[in-house]
Amino acid sequence: MKSTITLLLLAGLALAGCMTTREARVESDYSYRGNFRHYRTYDFVTGSGLTADSSRLGQSLREAIQQRFLAQGYRLAKRRPDMLVNFRVYQGDMNFHGFAQEDLSVWIKRNIEENDDTPTDQRQGYQPVRLLLAEGTLLVTLIDVKSNRAVWNGYASGVTVPEGPMGEIVLRRSVRSILDRYRIFTEEFAKGNIPQSGASETER
Repeated sequence: MKSTITLLLLAGLALAGCMTTREARVESDYSYRGNFRHYRTYDFVTGSGLTADSSRLGQSLREAIQQRFLAQGYRLAKRRPDMLVNFRVYQGDMNFHGFAQEDLSVWIKRNIEENDDTPTDQRQGYQPVRLLLAEGTLLVTLIDVKSNRAVWNGYASGVTVPEGPMGEIVLRRSVRSILDRYRIFTEEFAKGNIPQSGASETER
């Protein structure tokens, strides 16, 4: 009987999670100066709120991002990482300025990354899009450490984060949905040199 009740509770939590995030709108945009094919390590921006170690929800978000990045060949590096990961949850509605762009993986295959030496007439140019993100937004940003520029934004709107364990489930599911739009594997991973599970890089 107890096992039956437990299964019903778990099923209820899963159903509630689907109901909480099913209306979420997931989008992303990126910088044409991103050096995506050469990133292999990352660390997290520290701060207050969800990014603080004392926040259980923040820890759940970090774990979800780490799991996905590990599966794509990235390693956590506490010293001189290639990227910094920042995340934040915004309450209520918000206006967001995004860009109309082709899929990131398609753009990378075209091999047209830009830099300071790219002639003006050969630069892609950005097509701004104003978005109204409603009822709570989870924003994940990747920052190129060398240039100190944000090179990728992924965001899910319509995310309501309840208190307790259900909030962790909702955030983990939202992270997966967002990072589904960042399907970039490291060069090492592509060559078959896959990092060991749980491995991290402390020095380079």
